[in-house]
Amino acid sequence: MNKRILIVLTSHDRLGDTGEKTGFWLEEFAAPYYALKDAGAAITLASPRGGQPPLDPKSDDEDSQTEATRRFKQDPEAQAQLAATHRLAEMQADDFDAIFYPGGHGPLWDLVDDRDSIRLIEAFWAQGKPVSAVCHAPIVLVNARDASGKPIVEGREVTGFTNGEEAAVGLTEIVPQLVEDALIARGGRYSKAEDFAPYTRQDGQLLTGQNPPSSEPVAARLIEMLKA
Repeated sequence: MNKRILIVLTSHDRLGDTGEKTGFWLEEFAAPYYALKDAGAAITLASPRGGQPPLDPKSDDEDSQTEATRRFKQDPEAQAQLAATHRLAEMQADDFDAIFYPGGHGPLWDLVDDRDSIRLIEAFWAQGKPVSAVCHAPIVLVNARDASGKPIVEGREVTGFTNGEEAAVGLTEIVPQLVEDALIARGGRYSKAEDFAPYTRQDGQLLTGQNPPSSEPVAARLIEMLKA
């Protein structure tokens, strides 16, 4: 599969006013990264500030490890690529075949209203290319609009981290907004599975996943979309 994928990661590392760290969720990056790479795709990594994006320390806990995260920890080449992400402002949709956003809580603070991120999503959308996000990252979609000025999620099937899942991790009062509520407020046809069960929705070129266990199924569907 001779395709070029842009993976966009958060640069935000502070979990509100808690004094704790946040960032991107390792599994949601590693699983799609390797699925796409193994399928033959060329991957470019970008973030608002460039350089090393912050890793949510909780996603580095032993009970959060998967085959893909363990592979990443043994992969100096992937680690070096992650440490040197490009600046989002320098990226152009013309250079890629799809865009993908891993979650973690970081995107709730920076990517949701990042002008370069919105510009890129709108450009990929206008070009009919896949736009994909998992877990908290579907929040990046809420301020992106189509050529007619309508939110791209309006009237479309979407999913993302549920209000129940946010309550389960104890951060409902900490996060600036809830993914489920934000998608519904923009007119998204939001649906979900049981908390922390894998669940994906595809509506045309839009592809979203509910939570960390959805990252592998999202990557598999993205590969199918690219092959089609």
